[in-house]
Amino acid sequence: MSTPARPSFGTVIFAVSLPMFMVALDNLLVTNALTAIRGDLGASPEQLQWVTDAYILGFAGLLLAAAGFGDRFGRRRVFVSGITAFTLASLGCGLVSSPGLLILFRALQGMSAAAVLPISLTLLAMAVPPERRGAAIGLWSGISGLAVALAPLIGGAITTGLNWHWIFLVNLPVGIVAVPLVLKVISESHGTPSKLDAPGLLLAAGGVVALVWAIIEGNARGWASASTLATFAASVVLLVAFVLWERRAEAPLLPLRFYRIRAFTLSNLVSLTVYFGMFGATFLIAQYLQVVRGHSAFVAGLWTLPWAIMPMFISPIAGKLTARVGGGRLMALGMFVSGIGLVWFNLVAGVDTPDWQFIAPFALAGAGMGLVFAPTATVVMGSVQPQEIGKASGANTTVRELGGALGIAVLASVFAAKGGYGEKQSYVDGMGPAVWIAVVVVFLGAALALGIPSPKKAEPKPTAPAEPAAKSAA
Repeated sequence: MSTPARPSFGTVIFAVSLPMFMVALDNLLVTNALTAIRGDLGASPEQLQWVTDAYILGFAGLLLAAAGFGDRFGRRRVFVSGITAFTLASLGCGLVSSPGLLILFRALQGMSAAAVLPISLTLLAMAVPPERRGAAIGLWSGISGLAVALAPLIGGAITTGLNWHWIFLVNLPVGIVAVPLVLKVISESHGTPSKLDAPGLLLAAGGVVALVWAIIEGNARGWASASTLATFAASVVLLVAFVLWERRAEAPLLPLRFYRIRAFTLSNLVSLTVYFGMFGATFLIAQYLQVVRGHSAFVAGLWTLPWAIMPMFISPIAGKLTARVGGGRLMALGMFVSGIGLVWFNLVAGVDTPDWQFIAPFALAGAGMGLVFAPTATVVMGSVQPQEIGKASGANTTVRELGGALGIAVLASVFAAKGGYGEKQSYVDGMGPAVWIAVVVVFLGAALALGIPSPKKAEPKPTAPAEPAAKSAA
């Protein structure tokens, strides 16, 4: 009996990346549709904020839990369930007629996305041979970065050309194609057989949700307000309880010994800094192109294309080089290049700066991110045992989401303290100090990356001594 043909490298990449691209895109796809949603549904400013934040909360809160479910019940099964639930939640978003229902379905989208994005990386790592894993993760990282970068542009184009409902309804054909494709191409895999860590799951989800909630609300309500401080305190209590529980749990949701591995810990810190700095900066820069330069959302997206497309080209190259050069060195170089791009932008950005002067700094920022994404994922997953890849991926994605939320909140606070939206010069006055904060954090990430140990080179096997010639029989 002939064995079934192994799926091609490209088919595997497409099968896991298509749903990943969909959920990564929807994180920011709604940004340029908020004005239309406000006019159509009569949403208040607070409700509009929660249309975005509900997705982030649902996503960040269930990342570790989804990784644990995948290890126990089957990664492909949880992945397909996440795609299905995300598609149905998207249908709900596209058909709603009230802000409250839209916020509810956005939260369901985020919760479903938690079962898709990190597990897609785990399935990819398990589906390709080790010698091609770096290249595969490079392509995956490039596609993920492209989705995040193109989201505002695509959202603006769909909202302008059709209407805001279609930014959600376009997910339906993607989900319909993705589910049977994954079932056909990807084999089932599990983590280490163990009991479900229900207390750890609840403590982690509660702690992460409280932390993200406090970060989101801190900027609006005040960082020293009673509600913000109480939410931060609740997050600390829950996360400390999570750590204490994981130390004694028989089958921990997140083995704390991971953090005794220098490569794992430093790579996660690098992820935190790159998402803090780059996503916080892009939050302000995207608005600068509209508020100060006077562009529409779609045209502003076109001007940021150099930033958007560079990771698509650089990440696959970085993935291939990781094993040879060392992930830490590539991350450090990438963080440095991105930091230089931000410095360049901040030095030239003004009220009357011609748009073409941003092309080079945007390209540098994007190229640097491309040098960081793939090596980070490769080092994180390579620092643990194969059966623990799912938990490591979930932890890294959680850190990235926290970094992005914290970066946007902190930089927005600095911006509000130094400037505002009233006049063009006021916006520039607020953006400058905020972007300098991002530069400092990104350069800090470069320094941390230099501490990641390089891969050990395989020592040549000693040549066995030649056997003495056998004497011929008498």
